[in-house]
Amino acid sequence: QVQLVESGGGLVQAGGSLRLSCAASGRTFSNYVMGWFRQAPGKEREFVAAISRNGGSTDYADSVKGRFTISRDNAKNTVYLQMNSLKPEDTAVYYCAKRLGVRVGVNPREYDLWGQGTQVTVSS
Repeated sequence: QVQLVESGGGLVQAGGSLRLSCAASGRTFSNYVMGWFRQAPGKEREFVAAISRNGGSTDYADSVKGRFTISRDNAKNTVYLQMNSLKPEDTAVYYCAKRLGVRVGVNPREYDLWGQGTQVTVSS
C-alpha cells in the first residue's frame, strides 16, 4: 500500500521561496503520475502542478506558471514543488496525490491517493 507524506511547508514573507517534498512508500512510485493541489479556507481544492512518470512532461495552473516548478526523483520516491516569488494568495494547505492513468491531469477526481497536506502561509 503506497502512502504519501508531505513536508516543507511553513510561514514565509511575500516574495520568498519554499520547497515542498512528498515522499512515497512502496516500490512502484515510478509507475505513477504525481500532482500537487492546494486548498485555501472556504475554497475548493485546486490543481497546482502535475508531472509524468518519468518527469518528461509537466503541467501547471496558470496562477503558478513561471513561479512554481514540479520535479521528481524516482530513485528517492519523492516529488517536489519548488515555489518562488510567493504571494499571499498562495496561502493554503498543499497536498500531493497519485493519479490513476498515465497522463498528467488537472482533475482531482482522477487522483486516488492523497497525502495529509502541509500548510503554506505567505505573509504580506
